[in-house]
Amino acid sequence: MTPVTVIVNAGAGQGYRGEWAAMLRDRFAAVGLEADVTLAGSGQEMIDVAREAVDDGAKVVVAGGGDGTLNAVASVVVDSPAAFGVLPLGTLNHFARDLGVPLALDDAIATIAHGRPMAVDVGEVNGRIFLNNSSLGLYPDIVRDRVKQQRRLGRGKWLAFCWASLSALHRFPFLSLRLHVHGSEHARRTPFVFIGNNAYTMEGFNIGERTRLDCGQLSLYMAQRPTRFGLVRLACHALAGRLAQARDFDMLLAEDLTIHTRRKLVRVATDGEVSLMAPPLNYRSRPGALTVIVP
Repeated sequence: MTPVTVIVNAGAGQGYRGEWAAMLRDRFAAVGLEADVTLAGSGQEMIDVAREAVDDGAKVVVAGGGDGTLNAVASVVVDSPAAFGVLPLGTLNHFARDLGVPLALDDAIATIAHGRPMAVDVGEVNGRIFLNNSSLGLYPDIVRDRVKQQRRLGRGKWLAFCWASLSALHRFPFLSLRLHVHGSEHARRTPFVFIGNNAYTMEGFNIGERTRLDCGQLSLYMAQRPTRFGLVRLACHALAGRLAQARDFDMLLAEDLTIHTRRKLVRVATDGEVSLMAPPLNYRSRPGALTVIVP
């Protein structure tokens, strides 16, 4: 049987225990793969196991969990000879959906066994990769507050997210920044900046999806000085397919861009994980840097 390294976030979804690892090995064996399964208890453990596998010459490294888990493992697999397999065990599974990887566990395992390799792009900001997107402003604040509520108050993820969103909209902080792109500089004051790995659908009922992950481009979306009501109006424009006509909304594609701000540190979200970074924020696309197994 063909050996594969499988790294699962033990806290993903409802949480996974030791007997689940044995079940997973059996399901991989059923499609001819010998799975070395690790139920990782932390992001650092995922990275360490992935690095050891890549250094040992693993041909396939599989990540099981949500988009944050995939990001952690992919950050090691990127630019290596190993192929990256996806087990979508998270809540939203954006990367898997955009790749067309089945969400059902057995079907995802079958894809790893019988699928084809595809070189896809990753985005990068100050040395940190993202598979889906990166953002500044409202969203990193919401994520930080959501995590605090989950830890301190024991709230569920979605309830904590709703309260955190209401709190962020109440504060409604703005970022003053300078955007360098296509050889030009643009000054903006905005509550959020969204940078995608390739272009996102931002209008209609398929909003938030990507049809391509191999165009070698970043997409940027940013509102200019909107009020709270203005954000609602932009959302309505998006659903109606008229967002591109909005005067107070920027949409552009670029291979790289730089964001400057006077702040010493900025909260930056990458695939839903928040970290502090020192400006300038240097974004770039890394074309074909990750080989993923797809249907």
